[in-house]
Amino acid sequence: MKKLLTYIGAAALLTSTACSEFLDINDTPNNPITATPDVLLPTALAGSAFANANELNRFGSTIVSVTAGAGNAPAAYDIYNLDGANFGNQWRFEIYNGALITYDALITSADAVSSSSYKGIAKIMKAYTFALTTDVWGDIPYSEALRGSEITQPRLDSQQNIYLGGDGIQSLFDLVREGLADLNVASNINPGVDDLVYGGNIDNWKRAGNSLLLKLANTISRVNPAAATEVINQVIAGNNYIVANNQNLNVRFGTSVGSRSPIYEWTYVSLFQNDMMISTRFVNLLQSKNDPRLNIFVTRPTGDFVTIDNGFRGTLPQPQSTWSRFSSYVTGASGEGPVRLVTNAQTSFILAESALVLGTTGNAQDYFQAGIRASMTDAGLTAEQIDAYFATNLAEVTLTGSQAENLEKIMTQKYIALYGNGLEQWNDYRRTGFPALQDHQNAVGIDGTRPVRAQYINEEISRNPNFEIVLPNVRVWWDID
Repeated sequence: MKKLLTYIGAAALLTSTACSEFLDINDTPNNPITATPDVLLPTALAGSAFANANELNRFGSTIVSVTAGAGNAPAAYDIYNLDGANFGNQWRFEIYNGALITYDALITSADAVSSSSYKGIAKIMKAYTFALTTDVWGDIPYSEALRGSEITQPRLDSQQNIYLGGDGIQSLFDLVREGLADLNVASNINPGVDDLVYGGNIDNWKRAGNSLLLKLANTISRVNPAAATEVINQVIAGNNYIVANNQNLNVRFGTSVGSRSPIYEWTYVSLFQNDMMISTRFVNLLQSKNDPRLNIFVTRPTGDFVTIDNGFRGTLPQPQSTWSRFSSYVTGASGEGPVRLVTNAQTSFILAESALVLGTTGNAQDYFQAGIRASMTDAGLTAEQIDAYFATNLAEVTLTGSQAENLEKIMTQKYIALYGNGLEQWNDYRRTGFPALQDHQNAVGIDGTRPVRAQYINEEISRNPNFEIVLPNVRVWWDID
């Protein structure tokens, strides 16, 4: 296990720097098909966590005013500068030639030993990783991806077909359902310590798969409310989704060099550790709500919060050791994380939003308060401390306004709860416009507007004629606001 995580950590750290050698997204130099499921599973899970938490997270958290860029790429993100030179390593090495090709290999390997449990986990996490990819880039290689020499220039499937199916394409929803069905079949071989999320607890994987269905439905709820409503009510009726923090889909890392979480590496260890700090805007938001999570979420080495505003171009605070950064809540005390992919709090806020906006089963207020409590508990607050906060900040935890006002409350609390997961914060902001974020100082980019997608990477534009330049101000299919 330590050896595998060391490989993943070293590979991700390497690919976070500029890399000139091109690697086809359909081929892999590691030939993981020859490996056994217990070798492939931790590699794939760590790959998905890297895809979420490495450079794409630096981008996402900065774009939505959680962090502020102090140098290098985050300083460009902070003023909305984005182009095809960004995220090539994430696209090629962490996603297509990382997690996705390994999940495919895991499915093949699991079939060879009649392990439906490994196969089910692989399909659920393959759907998660494809969803992450299409949410960032829009139309992507999907049905023809990962086919090696058979298809060297895969087509781009529409995001609508990726989510809902069509043109002979299996939808993400059906891929998750297929994985859940596999988990209900007796398996000759089951995961154990190689499962970096649940340690082989298949019941929790079933809950995670159903919460992923909720997340996918929530993502498309504005563009196709009928489909979203149907999926959400089905999951609620099945009553087998994440309802406790110990069921969270969290990927845990190690504490030794080479095995640590990517967020820990770029926050405290690597050459990039002084590229960003926490945004003044995020600190101000939590202070305005008397939120007890602030002192848990954000470091303050001097006793005060040392932050900058987004887009700030003046003299940075000195010394850099005083800067407020992600705390151990996000990074782990020594790099273990976890990377939170789908959580109890997130699930509760999804159900609160859908009850409010779509009219799905359940009470929005109850789900809303459950989400706040789950997040505060995950941050380490006691039940007594949470009760005290609710008693003295009733307006913050009660839905008493119009639908729009209540939605803003739900999405703002979800934004706070998603601290450390910049991609999901960005997804929600694009989808709903909440929380209300002011434009960053000195904004440039395309028309000075906050990016609503990543631009396709230059290597694919030059290699595959199915790609064309799509600028970062063009909304993805599900983003209709």
